[in-house]
Amino acid sequence: MQREHFGALPDGQEVERYVLRSGRLEAAVLTYGAVLQSMCAPDASGSVADVALGYDDLDGYLADTTYVGAVVGRFANRIANGRFELDGVEHVLPQNNGDACLHGGPGGFHASVWKAREVTGGVELSLTSPDGDMGFPGTLTATVTYVLDEDGLTVGYTAETDRPTVVNLTNHAYWNLDGEGTVEDHVLELPAPRFVAVDAGLIPTGIEPVDGTPMDFRAPRRIGENLRSATDQLLHALGYDHAWVYEDSEDGGLQLGARVRGPRSGRVLEVLTDQPSVQFYSGNFLDGSVVGRGGRAWRQGDGFCLETQHLPDSPNQPDFPSTVLRPGERYDTRTVFRFSAGGAS
Repeated sequence: MQREHFGALPDGQEVERYVLRSGRLEAAVLTYGAVLQSMCAPDASGSVADVALGYDDLDGYLADTTYVGAVVGRFANRIANGRFELDGVEHVLPQNNGDACLHGGPGGFHASVWKAREVTGGVELSLTSPDGDMGFPGTLTATVTYVLDEDGLTVGYTAETDRPTVVNLTNHAYWNLDGEGTVEDHVLELPAPRFVAVDAGLIPTGIEPVDGTPMDFRAPRRIGENLRSATDQLLHALGYDHAWVYEDSEDGGLQLGARVRGPRSGRVLEVLTDQPSVQFYSGNFLDGSVVGRGGRAWRQGDGFCLETQHLPDSPNQPDFPSTVLRPGERYDTRTVFRFSAGGAS
């Protein structure tokens, strides 16, 4: 464990960087946005490279519009029309993505400074979101814990509230297992039989089977194989930006949400989760206007996201699993990003 000063916000709040090491793996975490700033892992030949997109300095994160590496909340993904009803009361949220509220609003958890304390193998970050924050009811106390071991990075989330509210937390890391270059040749497996179909505003219209569609990744295939298919779903999102829906695990524990292999490096990333869905985003809105680590402009295909979470717009979708958290209950979920290295292809 190594703690470093990473900068200060315009109001003087200091931001720290925690570097975690285990074997050949290294992860760096910021107190700003609970950001995963970097994730270094060896390839098939033992060469270590950073496989997570990020910025070199705090100014990059303060200007960021891509949520790179951040923990997003109070509600990850979209809430239609920036509003939802809970116990007969309507709550109005900021509309920061068309008519929708995206990732908790412009002042969400990604734009907050978290308190940090060291724990065995990692760091725990905590944040108190006051009643009415971005329109959400209840004072919410949230924690995110990053723990690194020789297999990978475990991210745990907890939350408690003093009033009924809705919660959906995830990490918005962008991955490139080859370190640089296109991710369209990465081979992806999503062992999910269904996905959430969306309209032109990326708001859910229902849950549909993946059979016979470009959304079927139950057998591993290249991300780019059907990326430019002229189907409504891929046209709506300019690529993939959908939630894949999993069957409940028998014991309620972790199950494989995704497996990806980088073709040049041979690195393999497995994502294990207890959440009902994984949002696979193929980086469609990276347009070269953002300059990341090392002075590289991020363009479409430079990274992809695998966001373990509840389904989008759940507060307005009575048939989706509930995201309601009530006083006396505890939101408690865990995701593991496990790294290994096979042969390059």
